[in-house]
Amino acid sequence: MNSTELKLRGSWNEVKGKIKQEYADLTDDDLKYEEGKDDELVGRLQQKIGKTKEQVIDWIQRL
Repeated sequence: MNSTELKLRGSWNEVKGKIKQEYADLTDDDLKYEEGKDDELVGRLQQKIGKTKEQVIDWIQRL
């Protein structure tokens, strides 16, 4: 697995809930996830929280 690939563990709704707990200002539109569109999700999160692509992916995978 490439370190820049997003692999979600568990259900997306659980992960989304954990993300919202940490960043309450993120909206449902920011967290819209569609299979195969990982880059779009990561890009939106990068803009909102000011982290690199790798940091965002690592963070999501640790949730």
